[in-house]
Amino acid sequence: MDYKDVKVCENFAGTSFQTPVHTHHRQPTTGPLMGLRILDLTRLLPGPLGTMLMADMGADVLKIENPDSPDYVRVFPPYLNGESVNYLLYNRSKRSLLLNYQTDEGRTQLLDLIKTADVLVEQFRPGYLDRLGLGYETARVLNPRIIYVSVTGYGQTGPYAHLAGHDLNYLGVSGVLSLTGSPEEAPALPGVQLADIAGGSYGCVMGTLAALYARERTGEGQHVDVSMTDMVMPLLSVGYAQHVGGMNPQRGQMPLSGGQPNYGVYQTRDEGNGYTRYVVLGTLEPKFWQKFCTLVDKPDWVKFLLPQTPTELADYKAQIGDLFLQRTQNEWVLFGTQNDLLITPVNDLPDLVHDPHLQARQMVVTEEHPVAGRYMSVGVPLKFSATPAQPAWSAPTLGEDPL
Repeated sequence: MDYKDVKVCENFAGTSFQTPVHTHHRQPTTGPLMGLRILDLTRLLPGPLGTMLMADMGADVLKIENPDSPDYVRVFPPYLNGESVNYLLYNRSKRSLLLNYQTDEGRTQLLDLIKTADVLVEQFRPGYLDRLGLGYETARVLNPRIIYVSVTGYGQTGPYAHLAGHDLNYLGVSGVLSLTGSPEEAPALPGVQLADIAGGSYGCVMGTLAALYARERTGEGQHVDVSMTDMVMPLLSVGYAQHVGGMNPQRGQMPLSGGQPNYGVYQTRDEGNGYTRYVVLGTLEPKFWQKFCTLVDKPDWVKFLLPQTPTELADYKAQIGDLFLQRTQNEWVLFGTQNDLLITPVNDLPDLVHDPHLQARQMVVTEEHPVAGRYMSVGVPLKFSATPAQPAWSAPTLGEDPL
């Protein structure tokens, strides 16, 4: 790739981006979605990660950014040689085009691109692209086969549709947040962006592929309305089943989220280096729990399987916790592996690259970027026997792939 001829874009909050003027026309070479062309108008996390997953699967994803306001995530820290790591990790395997579709010329260019595309993915509030003359009704006239995917917090309809929001708002409205954390405290903020990713990114991929399958049968495209709030509500399935059954589920007290002492997280004996180690005890079924009790010489703990009161539950957890403090994380993991006892490590992020299973599954990979250099990123989660998916190239610099 030739980076000797570059230009500088200085229109975004005074930030300068090094971008090549000329580059070869890159195309994916493997993956089940080869031949699929996607126009990506999304920014930040939900849409970009969703389109990246499809790019890794072989789709030709053209990331289209306004030169006056490129993807905001480009200026989010941390940085590698001035490049946002967030941007790098949500946008690999794509091409980058600068196009101001708020102007007449840019709008015409985008409409021409829509004629050639299979999918358009956007993440604006409902009605924004309609006002620019770029909405679904316009797109379908130009290209009746277009799959037009709109990713929003609350969907295209309903009283909340035009409200601003973020991951936590959607988790709160959906009910998911009410079941997160311990019963003694306020709902806990999840450590990952559940609504953005499970709702937005995965919803984008699921909706796109379902609509493409329908197009194979009907020959017609359609508008796909991806609401992050709607998409995370199936995460409630276990808790809502209890609610419908009259059991009044409470956070930290349901069987799979704190209500059973034999299914939880316990601290181990590891000392030093300023960290605390934990393991997951997953002995949910009676056969595993009984075997665990036998092997740790605690046969009377079999009764812990069904605590009757919150006091009993706390007492049982305390006794199990004392036991786990007698060995290190590695010792407990080895014990679990040798005896098929569902004891696994709680990996901290630096541990991921060393986990032998994640290594074997290629879930932590090294990428090379012309500006940022070498860095570690998350691998491709879906494996295909005949059409393997893989990162095609690192995230493009701004405007790297002109028409």
